[in-house]
Amino acid sequence: MQDTHPSKMPIRLLLVDDEAGFAEVIKKRMAKRGVLVEIAGGGSEAIQLLRSNDFHVAILDLKMEDMDGLEVLKIFKKMVPRMPVIMLTGHGSEASAREGIQLGAFDYLTKPCELEDLLKKISDAAGADHKEDLK
Repeated sequence: MQDTHPSKMPIRLLLVDDEAGFAEVIKKRMAKRGVLVEIAGGGSEAIQLLRSNDFHVAILDLKMEDMDGLEVLKIFKKMVPRMPVIMLTGHGSEASAREGIQLGAFDYLTKPCELEDLLKKISDAAGADHKEDLK
């Protein structure tokens, strides 16, 4: 039985990535740490999910087929200004990630990233209420 405080809810994470295999692996690994992950395969789907769900944190891939990640970030920040967004970047696009920070993203990681690094970023973004949840 898990020892949780009644008022404490698990971290709800929106993972936006068009690489389905990668997203499923992250979802399974996060579930083992008690993180509830909802996957969106692109920006349009993520926006729909954000309209009907509350998330503590979002992870956003910057390179997707349907929408540019920075454009999705701008929309997220208009919809839910206080939700931290962690960007995932690869393919030498760290300049875009830095631009994302200027647009209000919480932080970024370069793909491929270590699970422990990602967990730490999620924990930091979710705040003090969830610091112990991911250990």
